[in-house]
Amino acid sequence: MLSDRLGHRLDSYLYPLFKKIFGQRGNPNLLTLLGLLSTLIASGLILKGIWWMAGLAIILSGIFDLLDGVIARNLGKVTPFGGFFDSVVDRYSDLILLLALLLHYSRKGEDDLVILTSVVVVGTALIPYARARAESLQISCHIGLMERAERIILLSSGALFGWMEPMLWLLAILTHFTVLQRIYDVWKKLNVPNKRST
Repeated sequence: MLSDRLGHRLDSYLYPLFKKIFGQRGNPNLLTLLGLLSTLIASGLILKGIWWMAGLAIILSGIFDLLDGVIARNLGKVTPFGGFFDSVVDRYSDLILLLALLLHYSRKGEDDLVILTSVVVVGTALIPYARARAESLQISCHIGLMERAERIILLSSGALFGWMEPMLWLLAILTHFTVLQRIYDVWKKLNVPNKRST
């Protein structure tokens, strides 16, 4: 939802800044990997209980995730493999971060939060899966309240300000709501033409 609203509008702000520092050099896939590295660092910090630094690392991973697309578009490096690679690495980043939370709460014996985080894991995995299945049917499916940008904002806020439990509740509800939104959207797009033909 947030990414759809912003679209490529940030390109005109972010790319000149990047160009001033790095010139015309830039490897989108490297930025994608740096985003994954930031997530790994955030996960390690969560396991050590250093929440505010974990929150900053999550934000940094989101910045890299934003920049890889900006650089690819502005340097003419948009490729099918780049899009595929970015999507796969994003899934690793999402699930590694949630796995760190699961391990953290499991070590502390907080079974209720382990269950809550598990519900978030399922919703987080199903959101991109629903989109991929829709696209396999030649249906565009970008609808939904809780896309990746929104999830990063909630997780980083939870880590930075000590709000992780309420953020997980929001994610548990809204990720599955987003999946239902996508299911309904695909159903509607598949059935509207049939209604018109009868």
